[in-house]
Amino acid sequence: MLDKIFAILSLIMLTAFVGVVVGFVREVDLAIVILVVVLMASYDFWKTLRNGNGRKN
Repeated sequence: MLDKIFAILSLIMLTAFVGVVVGFVREVDLAIVILVVVLMASYDFWKTLRNGNGRKN
C-alpha cells in the first residue's frame, strides 16, 4: 500500500514540476512533449495498479 502512495505522490510531483517548466518557458513544442510524457507516465501508473506490477494475469 505504501508503494502505491509513493507512486501517486511521485506522479503528482512530476506533473507539478513539468507544469512549472511549461509555465516559465511557454513554448508550444515543449508543452506537447511534456504532455505526452505525463500521459505515458499516467498510463504506466494505471496499468501497474490495475494488473499488479504490469504483469498480465
